[in-house]
Amino acid sequence: MRVTAKTTPRARPASKDRPAYECDACGHQPPKWLGRCPECGEWGSVVECTVGGPLVAGKVVSSRLPGEPARPIATISATAAKARPTGVGELDRVLGGGLVPGAVVLLAGEPGVGKSTLLLDVAQQWAASSGTPSLVVSGEESVSQVRLRAERLGALHEQLYLAAESDLGAVLGHLDAVRPGLLVLDSVQTISTSGSEGVQGGVTQVRAVTAALVSVAKERGLAVVLVGHVTKDGQVAGPRVLEHLVDVVLHFEGDKHSSLRLVRGVKNRFGAADEVGCFEMSESGITGLPDPSGLFLTRYAEPVPGTCATVAMEGRRALVTEVQALIGATVAGSPRRTVSGLDSARLAMVLAVLQRRTERLTLHDKEVFAATVGGIRVVEPAADLALALAVASGGLNLAMAPTLVAIGEVGLTGEVRRVGAVPRRLAEAARLGFRSALVPPGCGPDSTGVRPENMQVVEVGDVRGALQAAARASAG
Repeated sequence: MRVTAKTTPRARPASKDRPAYECDACGHQPPKWLGRCPECGEWGSVVECTVGGPLVAGKVVSSRLPGEPARPIATISATAAKARPTGVGELDRVLGGGLVPGAVVLLAGEPGVGKSTLLLDVAQQWAASSGTPSLVVSGEESVSQVRLRAERLGALHEQLYLAAESDLGAVLGHLDAVRPGLLVLDSVQTISTSGSEGVQGGVTQVRAVTAALVSVAKERGLAVVLVGHVTKDGQVAGPRVLEHLVDVVLHFEGDKHSSLRLVRGVKNRFGAADEVGCFEMSESGITGLPDPSGLFLTRYAEPVPGTCATVAMEGRRALVTEVQALIGATVAGSPRRTVSGLDSARLAMVLAVLQRRTERLTLHDKEVFAATVGGIRVVEPAADLALALAVASGGLNLAMAPTLVAIGEVGLTGEVRRVGAVPRRLAEAARLGFRSALVPPGCGPDSTGVRPENMQVVEVGDVRGALQAAARASAG
């Protein structure tokens, strides 16, 4: 029997520069090259990068003298951190009063939604009112192309500077020369730096460029607005750490078939993070809509079956919205359920409740189409009651009163559940001329103590009671 000696494998010498791999889409670092990233599922996004030194350095960090000693919080002045208005009221509403010196704002949105147009107007308003220059750096267009847009919008000012750059060092050079109070960078994915690896727009480059701009903004007290791209899922493109580095994250939303644009706050270190600004896109540019509720209503000469108004909450803003429903022909098999601006799952649930909890409606074999007016998207449960009344109105061919508004969530047993901000919703409806309101139990004036002027508020416990109350309001 032959005995072999056990040998210990020799350790490989640690190389000074070891190869590593990183996903260019999400920043995940797999141990080896892969054709598809296991984290985000993108194909061909794993690239090779070089990391110097071992994984754990093992060095001890020693203390040093700080540049500025810590002071009691009561002795620190907050004047330097006060927001300065941009001149665009709807944007100031979302930002919490304006731009804070040293703040970095990330504005993300789909291509063509109007990000560059809005920020060019902001830069012009800043240059005209703040007393400091504003600098717009475009990495996607030439200065001549930006000049043409500015001429169309009337955004020409001697203190508004333009530059077309794709290198971070050149951008910093423009900051030293112009010394602006506001920097607009369109977009952060088009800027690269030679001090970092990776391709332009990749995870490593975007992270390095954003970190450098954040450092410059804090050091100089410079307000910076970064334009960001979005993925096909509507998320901000680049590493997730990008949203953590900046102070404010805004989403610019809009449908290309509608003139309505919404700026929605997602993160805000200086104000509320649930505010929404409304804008209207036209050939002459983009304008703010301080009172956008009229966009989501249709004025009829005579009451029309299949319509009902509700009040949706976009952030802290109450918007009166019209919900429309059309009951189609009877279809054998599976009838269509089509929505526009509504949640298809909520429509399916409301149809099931109406079919089960009412006697006169037969909907299981009919096509149903439901939509909102004006391009707004309403997915909150507070619109369930209005959707149920619109469907019932269309199915029974009974027109609802044009001054009736319905607010409430519908449960599977047919009950109407409470929702938030009912007094604010009723106040907005009363301001626009609505005289009757159906609300959940416990949300009326006797329960909340808030009584809207010239409005009759009726509490309804279930869908059947809501239909009876709506019929009485329509008859009266």
